Amino acid sequence: MSSGLISTCMAAVTLAGMALASPVDTSLRPKARPDGSAEVVAVEDTQATVYAGLARSLRPMARPGNLRTEDVAQATTANPAFDRWVRGFRGRALAQGISPRTFDAAFRNAGFTPDVIAKDRNQTEFKSEIWDYLDNAAAPPKVEEGRQALRQHDRTLRQIEQRYGVEKEVVAAVWGLESRYGTRMGTYPMIDALATLAFDGRRGSFFEKQLVTALKIVQSGDVTLRDFKGSWAGAMGHTQFIPTSYMAYAVDFDGNGKRDVWSRDPGDALASTAAYLRRFGWISGQPWGVEVRVPGSLGSTGGQRMPSQWAQLGVVGMDGRPVRDHGSASLLMPAGRNGAAFLIFKNFSVIKRYNNSDAYALGVGHLSDRLKGGPPIQGSWPRGYQALSFNEKKELQRQLKNRGLGIEKIDGLIGPNTRSAIVAFQRSAGMKADGNPSQEVLRRLKGS
Repeated sequence: MSSGLISTCMAAVTLAGMALASPVDTSLRPKARPDGSAEVVAVEDTQATVYAGLARSLRPMARPGNLRTEDVAQATTANPAFDRWVRGFRGRALAQGISPRTFDAAFRNAGFTPDVIAKDRNQTEFKSEIWDYLDNAAAPPKVEEGRQALRQHDRTLRQIEQRYGVEKEVVAAVWGLESRYGTRMGTYPMIDALATLAFDGRRGSFFEKQLVTALKIVQSGDVTLRDFKGSWAGAMGHTQFIPTSYMAYAVDFDGNGKRDVWSRDPGDALASTAAYLRRFGWISGQPWGVEVRVPGSLGSTGGQRMPSQWAQLGVVGMDGRPVRDHGSASLLMPAGRNGAAFLIFKNFSVIKRYNNSDAYALGVGHLSDRLKGGPPIQGSWPRGYQALSFNEKKELQRQLKNRGLGIEKIDGLIGPNTRSAIVAFQRSAGMKADGNPSQEVLRRLKGS
């Protein structure tokens, strides 16, 4: 959830150590970004869906998925308890520097939004594996849209790269995962959403801090209340900052006196993302990581070594040659020894400052490589089922939709909605209800 510079990522994928053997829990929780608690927003068919876990990051979250009804603001409802809470909160806000005029204007039409609480409470039953996340993060539409975005904003991105030393494809990849290149920024009024979550109390102190900061943003004049919108969890703009991350790291790239991450012009947001990555140590010219072959005879995989030293242990690039000595590297095998493996460098850790999740950093890194013209991940994954191509996934969704199983969009991205539909079909067909988009499910759909 997702945020170009979040330290608190509320939607996170918990990956154990350097290997992710267990599935990633896909849940509809807020996302945090460059600001603290981490959650990794999922790459799937609901923008608000996130890979839940416990991670820490300095910015908003990412969403490799498509926005639909999840991020369309819902109506507020009368709630006397919420109104009492607002009256009590007013004094606390004014004590922290919010003017009465700003507060009263912000809450004049704000109200309790039940839909926000529903999303905060909703935990899907399905597990998404690392390969599903990466399939979606660098799905063909994401890659093509990213290349179009690079062409459209070439001048701005080149200027950002020159000023901050962060490669334009990396900045674009964060943009792609966070808001689908500015097309999935969210439509919830920020004051309504954050006040609802602060009032709810489950993470009340965190959201009250975000709410006070949001009021300071309005008070500064960087955004009008009319334009102050984002995700249901409080992530804002093209690269989904939460308010505290925005306040700490956003920049005025175009020099107009405002740090406008909501504008149709993404310049300030993209520059803020690059500034954030540089702030946490981005090394220009160093890859985030390189896919490698690992010999089965290799013993301990821990520790940091130069790639040339890894090569002496048999760890080489997919072309069979030693990886260049870009710097000290660790070996990451996110699905264990039976899956793809990567030598990861310092820039991988810098991406994780944006969202503290190995899956998220892999998603950004791999998408950035694809935007540069690099190949898909070549290593196999221990899927446990025969995978579908992108077009076959769309056909699967089409077949499910024809059966009235709740598919809203045929986009080839397998998220919670699609998995729920698969489970419903599997149960009706007497199959194991695992929600996996397999060749067997597609065959059964076509044949029955």
